[in-house]
Amino acid sequence: MKECTVAGIQMAVQPMDIQANIDKCCERLRQAVAETGADLVVFPETVTTGFTPDVAVETFYHMLGPIPGPHTERIQALAKELGVYVVWPLYEQGPEFPVIYNAAAVIDRQGEVAAVYRKTHLFPTERLAGGGWATPGDQVVVVETDFAKVGVLICYDGDFPELARVMALQGAEVIVRPAAFLRSANIWELTTMARAYDNHVYMVAVNTVGRDAGDNYYFGNSMIVDPIAWKLAQARGTEETVFAKLSADPLRHITRGTSAPMIFDHVEDRNVSVYGGLLKEGKGPFEPARRIPYRK
Repeated sequence: MKECTVAGIQMAVQPMDIQANIDKCCERLRQAVAETGADLVVFPETVTTGFTPDVAVETFYHMLGPIPGPHTERIQALAKELGVYVVWPLYEQGPEFPVIYNAAAVIDRQGEVAAVYRKTHLFPTERLAGGGWATPGDQVVVVETDFAKVGVLICYDGDFPELARVMALQGAEVIVRPAAFLRSANIWELTTMARAYDNHVYMVAVNTVGRDAGDNYYFGNSMIVDPIAWKLAQARGTEETVFAKLSADPLRHITRGTSAPMIFDHVEDRNVSVYGGLLKEGKGPFEPARRIPYRK
């Protein structure tokens, strides 16, 4: 990894107005790069539409496009012009109806789509099998950039330590977490900081603010967290850009403000012999108010 600057654009989305949101994102991207000199800029989850649609699934499907496609091309061109990596989260039209992915394109400095991550852990309300609109992806994505290996997860994905751990095992040094977070701010903070500390990686977690078409309201609090779970940047509950310079050597000391050396590595120190029953389906010990199926 090389020293680099990362930025998160915390913004309100105009519900279901794709072109207006792309216009706004282009303005915000120019501004963020001018102000921060960022190598990587991350937008919030489903930034072209907002998280919850207010139309029938078939109508929504036909509003969307593939990746790359008409809803990525302007950001691709601007990434090339500015010479910056962009994580661009949006709903993606799948190969046939009713497949819709909650996706994030990683766009490189040349304006090319280097990778597409499709959210693997769908929040209950968005699951097609439970009356929502989205189909889960099934691939882990870690992209090698010119400054770091970058893993991508989306919102509810960050609740699952196994996914971030697989990314760390694949070499991720920075994990981005675009979000439209529908739970409390303390859970947002807890899970983001835990994933950073679990794996000794940087987390760039970018939440939206304002309202979506489903009358959900989002609280922001985007943050950049270092590999020992210290916040390097913290947003408020309004539109703003957060940014931080990431050190290439962040594990010298066990905590900030002390010379005590770091002497452990959570990834290396795993006792894998006790994990034999981990990769199997199951349920938690307590029953939720309602279970929403993951797949039909």
